Amino acid sequence: MYSHFESRIQVYGKNPKELRTEFKKSLQVFLDVCKEKGLEPRRNFSGKFNLRISPELHERLAIEAQARGKSINTLAQEALQERMDS
Repeated sequence: MYSHFESRIQVYGKNPKELRTEFKKSLQVFLDVCKEKGLEPRRNFSGKFNLRISPELHERLAIEAQARGKSINTLAQEALQERMDS
């Protein structure tokens, strides 16, 4: 069973080590509650990510995008969508 829900936590600590410890505790509580309720925790995605490519490929993409009257982002999005759909 999967049910989407959003949860936010606030963690406090006097120093980075304490903050990390408190975060781990809060995360464990969250995971325990998910397990108890039969929910699968799932990360929300923003729709943004960084992609590192060679300067040569970047240049080729820029030229192709301009030739098609599109942005590099649109051209890349279309290529990724086409690949995922095939």
